[in-house]
Amino acid sequence: MSVPNSSSSPRFRVAIVGLGFGAEFIPIYQRHPGAEMYAICQRNEAHLHEVGDRFEIGTRYTSYDDVLADPKVDFVHINSPIPDHAWMSLKALEAGKHVMCTVPMATTIEECDQICEAVARTGKKYMMAETVVYSREFLFIKDLYLKGELGEIQHLAASHPQDMDGWPAYWEKMIPMHYATHVVSPCLGLLDKRAEYVSCFGSGKVRDDIREKSGNRFAVETCHIKVQDSDVVAHIWRFLYDVARQYRESFDVYGTKKSFEWTLVEDEPHVIHTAKKPEPEIPSKIEVPDFAHLLPEPIRMFTKTIQDAEHLSFVQGGGHGGSHPHMVHEFLSALAQNRDPWPNATQSANWTCVGLCAHQSALKGGEIVRLPAFTLK
Repeated sequence: MSVPNSSSSPRFRVAIVGLGFGAEFIPIYQRHPGAEMYAICQRNEAHLHEVGDRFEIGTRYTSYDDVLADPKVDFVHINSPIPDHAWMSLKALEAGKHVMCTVPMATTIEECDQICEAVARTGKKYMMAETVVYSREFLFIKDLYLKGELGEIQHLAASHPQDMDGWPAYWEKMIPMHYATHVVSPCLGLLDKRAEYVSCFGSGKVRDDIREKSGNRFAVETCHIKVQDSDVVAHIWRFLYDVARQYRESFDVYGTKKSFEWTLVEDEPHVIHTAKKPEPEIPSKIEVPDFAHLLPEPIRMFTKTIQDAEHLSFVQGGGHGGSHPHMVHEFLSALAQNRDPWPNATQSANWTCVGLCAHQSALKGGEIVRLPAFTLK
């Protein structure tokens, strides 16, 4: 990620859609030299004006169609509930707008395919705003890997246990692996490769009301991912209800020289294991550094600043590892340089479809399910 020359970089007008979690991005866009924080959209008119007044944003919409009809909007940043991601992304692309959308890309393989097809046909940019691959932990591990300090990667593992009781009701309809990008993305993102096929098992059972709403009986889904063009396999697992464990979005990397293991308990130090040391000296607790230096100076503060610290995403999500300004900067840089953002549409589809294919596998007792061909391009 390069820091652009703010004096020569073009500025792109953004409309933020959804102002719960989405409002967190407003001050980042307002300070980024390549953005104009142009418009906001929220169905709740009172909340729309509350946010608009707070951040002094004049252009406000309660209708998504009106956002897309506005010729001044260059791209939409979608932060709506998960069931709205696919249709909103498709509608924006068809209206000639670039799209950054929070995870997951969609909830069906067909919708992922439709978005990739629309991107290819319209020439517009699409980025799934996956927080984990722009977190300080991922950037730290990636830096170690690129410097050769980890050696050869031998295995990857990631877990995302989270009790969703008390969250909006639509989560009760969610299947664990249908919201798996937080564990899929760091495994595939570190190697910058795609998933080729998966095998997944369901374990345990959820209570009857959750099973009836979601159509899923498994409490936990645990999946192995075969990485394309690699001898590495990753292991991921997810749960949403009826398992006792503190929230954790973890990512473990095992290399020939060094390995990184995520702390078992939130807010405690992570661990680096170094090969060939005396056994008691192999593990060492570390504090992961911030990576704000990769960003333009005006937005560096946002790797540590959270505007709405009481939002459930932050209470349980630890601020998303300082990822928000990195995602904004990546998308704006991609627009300015007329290149694909990372992850682009097909990569976002691959990361999303891992979970969708994994649940298919779990229903078939662990049978191998291959990723769709359109996600491997």
